[in-house]
Amino acid sequence: MAFPEPDQRPLAASRAFVDQDDIDAVVEVLRGELLSDGPGVRRFEKGLCKESGASHAVAVSSGSAARHALYHALGVGVGRTVMIAANAPAAAALSAQVCGGEVEFVDIDARTANLDTARLEERLSRGSVPHVVTAVHCNGLPCDMEWLLALRSRHDFELIEDGAFAFGARYRVDGLWYRVGEHPGVRATILSFHPDQHITTGEGGAILTSDGALAERLCRLRSHGIDPEVAEDFASRGDTPGGPCELGFNYRMSELQAALGASQLKKLPEFLSARREIAMRYMAELRDFEFLQPGVSDQEHAYGRFCVRAHADERGALLRFLCERGVHTGEPAHALPLSPWFQSRGGGCEFSNAKAHAERSIALPIYPALSEAEQARVIRALADWRARKRRAA
Repeated sequence: MAFPEPDQRPLAASRAFVDQDDIDAVVEVLRGELLSDGPGVRRFEKGLCKESGASHAVAVSSGSAARHALYHALGVGVGRTVMIAANAPAAAALSAQVCGGEVEFVDIDARTANLDTARLEERLSRGSVPHVVTAVHCNGLPCDMEWLLALRSRHDFELIEDGAFAFGARYRVDGLWYRVGEHPGVRATILSFHPDQHITTGEGGAILTSDGALAERLCRLRSHGIDPEVAEDFASRGDTPGGPCELGFNYRMSELQAALGASQLKKLPEFLSARREIAMRYMAELRDFEFLQPGVSDQEHAYGRFCVRAHADERGALLRFLCERGVHTGEPAHALPLSPWFQSRGGGCEFSNAKAHAERSIALPIYPALSEAEQARVIRALADWRARKRRAA
């Protein structure tokens, strides 16, 4: 695969890689007869199962749609709680509230920025058990899934993964390796195909699961609650097509999105390799900076993002310095309980690790088309910042 040559334009924080194969795949759909409800979505879903090891995949119109449909299917509603890390993506928490459920935040591990399993265990030991625990794999580093699966066995909650930044990551449980979306003890896994993610469909998402009944229901929910098999049966007899079986949504993925996704999926191993090589170079050449822990022997990072940490009182100046050098950085980390929406609904101020992470972290450019020369620009800009700080000291 040939990535484009660099130039001196500002470096984007993230950029999707689209080549002629991707363009040809979309054009083929445009020249065909079906732009929606065709076979392309099913082919894409089969590809997702092959790459993830999941038994079933349900493709939908966005990552947020995937989260909302899954919470709805799992019965999140009034009187039911979803526990999630305090630095989770806004959509991961808001989707539960849209369903009528309550969100309870757990602080993060300062080393990894993932949900702190010790704090979660302590919380479970002294209070009511949540309906769902959502394990967000922050930046592409898997959570401690072995421990979370053990907690699920003891406390009987639904365990789901939010793998928006972790498609292709792996973790080990009981000595065996599992890809994100593959472990049968996880009820379901969310994927996003936004242009910031490992593969893109423009917008789009999917739910991976080993539960066939859950997958069937999600297929109904994405299409106004209509069971496709029932509708097809009515049509085959010449009867009036059957209507919805339950309350559902229009969360269908288009044939255009699926064609792009299927083409991108063929390049996932190369995309992952490129991201990991960039991360290794950053860690080797930016030793003056603090990194999030890249993982342990039981975790394999997908590097959906790569973060360094600055002193809280220097972060703003460093961001401006990088911008002046033409290096744009990723969307800042958030401490969701401290946001206006959750503060107005009783969000607390005790999430010290999530707050510190949001105040210090900087997401550097990392994407497959980031050339070696462009990586050098990022490294040189950060080195110049450090040199300037030393001169001023």
